[in-house]
Amino acid sequence: MIVSPALDLRGGRVVRLRRGAPGSETVYGESAVEIARKWADQGAARLHLVDLDAAIDGRDQAEEIGRVIRAISIPVEVGGGLRDMDVARRYRDCGAERLIFGTAAVEHPDVVQAAAAEWPGAIAVAVDAREGRVATAGWLEQSDLRAVELALRVASWGVDRIQYTDVKRDGMLIGLNIEATEEVARESGLRVTAAGGVGRLRDIREIQALEPLGVDEVIVGKALYEGRFTLAEAIVAAAGDAPC
Repeated sequence: MIVSPALDLRGGRVVRLRRGAPGSETVYGESAVEIARKWADQGAARLHLVDLDAAIDGRDQAEEIGRVIRAISIPVEVGGGLRDMDVARRYRDCGAERLIFGTAAVEHPDVVQAAAAEWPGAIAVAVDAREGRVATAGWLEQSDLRAVELALRVASWGVDRIQYTDVKRDGMLIGLNIEATEEVARESGLRVTAAGGVGRLRDIREIQALEPLGVDEVIVGKALYEGRFTLAEAIVAAAGDAPC
């Protein structure tokens, strides 16, 4: 299982939000490049980069994202407010290894289908759920679409990976929603990146048990920034070798 440190950009700064609420941000650094290099130097196999400005306000930070991608040699996945092919191509031209579409999968499915056709294997869809229902527009709006339904829908488009996040747990350090993650993995048959709520090494060990179902990546954010454990310890836990 791969552990991907999260790097969320808001106004060029590295921040973390609680449950995605715009007014709840904690700033962890002024230089995204420096923090990205730190995670790469500490052994990260992939960086999870999110443009919160694009997700919340519709204003992308493409130039800063490009600087981060060029500064490190590990694969970078980019998400947050990604809704059109022009921005997607810009990120790919900058070197983004994977693109993550969220709201677009619900509101602009043609864009996600076009991206999946143009870059097979490089597209993922963020299935962000609140009580089992998909949240959109930077998690500010709630749809009636079930998370499993969206996962099955994007699978039919040729998307082979989703990122599953329980919105109510994100940034709260209370653990991943193991049951919901297992359900969406089992029902969809897709590769799954688990996210939202990692606070202890035990959380990583618990999600690692779902690897046979295709849950092969986990995103860790606030717990790393607040020193709950180190990235090295997280990597060991994801390999199934760390004590709870």
